[in-house]
Amino acid sequence: MLKKAVFLSLITNILLTSILLNPVQALELDEATRTVILKDSGETVVLTPEQVIRGKRLFNNVCAQCHNGGITKTNPNIGLDPESLSLATPSLNNINGLVDYMKSPTSYDGESSIAELHPSIESAEIFPKMRNLTDEDLFAVAGHILVQPKIVSEKWGGGKIYY
Repeated sequence: MLKKAVFLSLITNILLTSILLNPVQALELDEATRTVILKDSGETVVLTPEQVIRGKRLFNNVCAQCHNGGITKTNPNIGLDPESLSLATPSLNNINGLVDYMKSPTSYDGESSIAELHPSIESAEIFPKMRNLTDEDLFAVAGHILVQPKIVSEKWGGGKIYY
């Protein structure tokens, strides 16, 4: 009986140690999923798992109030889905385009600045959540926006029919 109790105690300790030392990740994204377009030229970059996690956290903190699920609450005709991003002028379907937009946003046709209406680095005095974002933070947020369609497919930017 004592041997059985010692054995069960040993197994329990091994399992607890394994769980505590090796926390389970909610989702491990493969390299193909983490590969996104970097520039208009089509050059790609593979985001690190840390960049993906950081981008999601920052997006949820800074952007999700208006862009939850990839929609745009203030203009439902323009979302963060790949098609809408690619049709913008300049194109926003790449990291550099999105980072430039987050620094100094323009209208969908690229004709006029909307920095007073849309949170950006340029308008950080109006939108305090943008004040402390670094270029690395903006890169991570842009990466999150571009990775989401690969994870949730048409739900990203799909609007009310999904959320």
